[in-house]
Amino acid sequence: MSEVTVVGLGPMGAKMAETFLAAGHRVKVWNRTASKADPLVAQGAGRAASAADGDLLVVSQISYQAMYDSLGDAGLDGKVVVNLSSGAPDELREAARWVAERGGTLITAGIMVPPPGIGQPGAYSFYSGPEDVLDRHRATLEALGGVTYVGTDPGLAMLYYQSLLLIFWSSLTSHMHAMALLGTAGVSPLEFLPFARELFTQLGGDGPMGYAKILAEETAAGVHPGGENSLHMQAVGLGHAVEALAAAGVETTVPEALLRLFERADAEGRGGEGLGTVIESVKKP
Repeated sequence: MSEVTVVGLGPMGAKMAETFLAAGHRVKVWNRTASKADPLVAQGAGRAASAADGDLLVVSQISYQAMYDSLGDAGLDGKVVVNLSSGAPDELREAARWVAERGGTLITAGIMVPPPGIGQPGAYSFYSGPEDVLDRHRATLEALGGVTYVGTDPGLAMLYYQSLLLIFWSSLTSHMHAMALLGTAGVSPLEFLPFARELFTQLGGDGPMGYAKILAEETAAGVHPGGENSLHMQAVGLGHAVEALAAAGVETTVPEALLRLFERADAEGRGGEGLGTVIESVKKP
């Protein structure tokens, strides 16, 4: 088995270290607050002498600045840094240059599960950077979950990661609005759950409600047919939903912002097109 150094022992990093240990890898751990390494050392991990102690450094910290602070002036000759921290795509591109200037190679990554899901079925991460370098460590990284390579651009892994999180956050926040609205009429969230689950399932499917696929195909083709499903009709319906939320005393900031976006696309003369035409306004703020 290989040797890996985990840098950053918050909930995500600590779980990664545990997962590497469970897979039989030799693991060293390092954290700016050294005592956080104690439970992992008790499980069999070694204490890294520094954040740069090892040839494969798997970093999970609050920011890329934390990586700079942790590695400091350490030489990185021949080392591979796999950073699963969050940051702006351009920040990751600059980090790749920073690591290269010190003799190392940066692989950027975005892990698509919370800590309890690491190493479990369905777990995966997006990776970007030099594919040949990633391939040398693929078997080790697969302990954390599937390795999904998206390209050489160091910013791509984060773009994929953040794009899915945008769907995650906005969809679940809409679900919260729905539960809050129904709650004003005494409807339990558990009573509503079967309908919400069915909608989430249908949106990702191939049927008439499979809008993830429908919008992707329309956007790729550059067409947004309206017909019986025009944007104008959707904007009117969303306006009614916002009115219902306000009348029920439920917070409306996000739905109102969505309504403004719909109304802007309508005012730009695309109300007769389909819902997908909103992306043209999204791309041109």
